[in-house]
Amino acid sequence: MRSLEIKRQMDPSAIDEVSALINATWRADGVRPLNDHLWLDLREGGRKGFAGVIVRDTDHHHIVGYCQISRGNESWSLDLIVHPHHRYDSMEIAPDLITAALDIVAQEGGGHVHWWVFEPNNIHRQLAHDAGLEAGRHLVQMRRSLPLSDEQLAIVTDFTTTPFRVGVDEDAWLTVNNAAFGAHPEQGGWTRDVIAARQSEDWFDPKGFLMNWDNDTLAAFCWTKVHPDTEPPMGEIYVIAVDPAYLGTGLGKRMTIAGLAHLSQQNLPLAMLYVDADNAPAMSVYTSLGFTPHHRELAFVGDVAAK
Repeated sequence: MRSLEIKRQMDPSAIDEVSALINATWRADGVRPLNDHLWLDLREGGRKGFAGVIVRDTDHHHIVGYCQISRGNESWSLDLIVHPHHRYDSMEIAPDLITAALDIVAQEGGGHVHWWVFEPNNIHRQLAHDAGLEAGRHLVQMRRSLPLSDEQLAIVTDFTTTPFRVGVDEDAWLTVNNAAFGAHPEQGGWTRDVIAARQSEDWFDPKGFLMNWDNDTLAAFCWTKVHPDTEPPMGEIYVIAVDPAYLGTGLGKRMTIAGLAHLSQQNLPLAMLYVDADNAPAMSVYTSLGFTPHHRELAFVGDVAAK
């Protein structure tokens, strides 16, 4: 017999259960569910605008499904996880999770919702359609081997970057990030609290957070991240941006190369990044640097009316 539990505050036991579900799904798919914003909301037990919906089955010691919503910059993020052992029952488990999550959004005043799906299939499309959501943003994860070629490294021979200075560079970085990602649902509108949450994560390394300055003005940055638990270990161009005033100067390509060079120095054999499929300039840069598509993720989006 299945039961559904809505949690607005996550206790340590529930966090452990959901973490076990995430790890099982990660092993099955090769991609970790929950983006960083959702993961931090889960880890912190439930900030304002958070809800976790858990499905249990009395015949199993593990939870069989989980749906989380978190209020973002100007929209709601939703993620849905069905345990790999129970995906044959997805059309029975998932609709109740999605309905409960969207009902909470409606009770909280409604708003725009996006649900990210790894390699969407017909079940995802049917679930989205039944929930009133339609296909929206389309992300591509791209990968390339390391190290870079001597020819690529020559592009940054005279290019200077400095590591992020914790307690010093936050405001300058926030200014450039929020200008570059003004309309972005996850990356735009960051605050000191948001960056402080990232800095508290085990993976944060200021030496891999590269800054390019034009005198006292931050012109561009490349924030890298290491995934030591993947097979093989992998580096990520986590966030990269150029101040809009410096667009068209080739900074984006040079910052990408600088980030990849840093990851290569960590003896990582592989690098990856995410890019919007319709961002032709960025796709062109990354393709020219040897990145190729690995998999695709799609956001199903819609507007939920307030109750």
